[in-house]
Amino acid sequence: QVQLVESGGGLVQAGGSLRLSCVASGRTFSRSTMGWFRRAPGKERDFVAAISWSGGSTSYANSVQGRFTISRDNAKNTVYLQMNNLKPEDTAVYYCAAGMYMSIRGQAYEYWGQGTQVTVSS
Repeated sequence: QVQLVESGGGLVQAGGSLRLSCVASGRTFSRSTMGWFRRAPGKERDFVAAISWSGGSTSYANSVQGRFTISRDNAKNTVYLQMNNLKPEDTAVYYCAAGMYMSIRGQAYEYWGQGTQVTVSS
């Protein structure tokens, strides 16, 4: 069992930065692939980024490539999403998720956090 708690969301102007954190409880964190997803108002949940259990492999959605960076600290049971050059279209609730293998599909992840709101003003 893994419980996930996100933090770090907020209101930021376009071009600004935020760093999201997701703290996990449970002994399986260090063996879990971690992902970030987001859901904008009125839209479906979208893949943002994922990182392998070792941190050696990462994957990004095209829309965030070059602006967002996913990382993890297994000693702290934490995964991060550094978001730079934010755009209004990045406005969404951001969720972290834990699973057994890397995937852009949400169905591949077993555990989900409650989400943190990110709002980017123009």
